[in-house]
Amino acid sequence: MATEKKLSTEDRILWGKVARSTRALPGRMNEIEAFDALMREQESGEAHSAPSLAAAPLPSETPTTPRPQAQRHHPLERPVKRKLAKGRLELEARIDLHGLFQSEAHAILHSFLVRAHERGLRHVLVITGKGGSMGSDGALKRAVPMWFSKPDFRSLISSYEPAAANHGGDGALYVRLSRSRGERP
Repeated sequence: MATEKKLSTEDRILWGKVARSTRALPGRMNEIEAFDALMREQESGEAHSAPSLAAAPLPSETPTTPRPQAQRHHPLERPVKRKLAKGRLELEARIDLHGLFQSEAHAILHSFLVRAHERGLRHVLVITGKGGSMGSDGALKRAVPMWFSKPDFRSLISSYEPAAANHGGDGALYVRLSRSRGERP
């Protein structure tokens, strides 16, 4: 009889990325949603055991239903990033999410970006922190770029990129907000 192998943290993260990049067969979406819920619980520290291989949808369950094309965020152009890093292009606002739980950070970041977009701001700095304290591997550092691909953030953001060292390096992101409709370039 085969024993059930527990996934390591790295394997869970990798499997989560693979699972989110595919489309489920009809009737299998519930399994993916259950897996996502389990991953969120574990990242927030609510669950203490790793999911088994049996709990996740199998890679052979390839998608057959079409999924709407998601708008992809493009990286900042190199000259723009260089100007931001050197201070020649102003960062019009910044938000620091250090020490927040993901649920808090998500709501605060969304309202910050909505307000900045409404005010017509173009470049903002989002500080997530690098993680690594108390055994953490940077939950917000991983989560924020994933949030940017979700529908509630997608319409607000034109592009994003890791910040330069003087603005936080890997623990921060330069974010270019999309232009409001009717706004001239």
